[in-house]
Amino acid sequence: TSNMSLLFKIHLFLSLYMTGLIWFVQVVHYPLMGRVGTERFTTYEQGHTRLTFWVTAPPMLLELATGIALLCFSPFSVVFQVNLAGIVLLWASTFFVQVPLHNQLSEAFRSSAHRRLMNTNWVRTVLWTGRGIVLLVVA
Repeated sequence: TSNMSLLFKIHLFLSLYMTGLIWFVQVVHYPLMGRVGTERFTTYEQGHTRLTFWVTAPPMLLELATGIALLCFSPFSVVFQVNLAGIVLLWASTFFVQVPLHNQLSEAFRSSAHRRLMNTNWVRTVLWTGRGIVLLVVA
């Protein structure tokens, strides 16, 4: 139906937006965090967290909502089942791994926390990229 088609296009857009954003974060943004310097890092990290919220939270929430809606319209679609599982894994990684690391970094720069942030963020980078490719293939 046309509603399903529009819903899928919105979901695809959100997923590709997040895929591009996560690659920027992984390749440019997180590596440069290590160059801010310890003296001003906590101010930087607190500002980073506050501002990043506005470019990540709304699209992530909409991506989750449209992913659930797609599965509701096509409950037996393996693609939409795997897609939603990927979203759940992304949220789990975000809230159980990346957010706690950002919380540590907002208290003080620790090279070990920064390194873990960059290394564990590959999970999200791979998940968003894989989901984006699968969604493009079925589009």
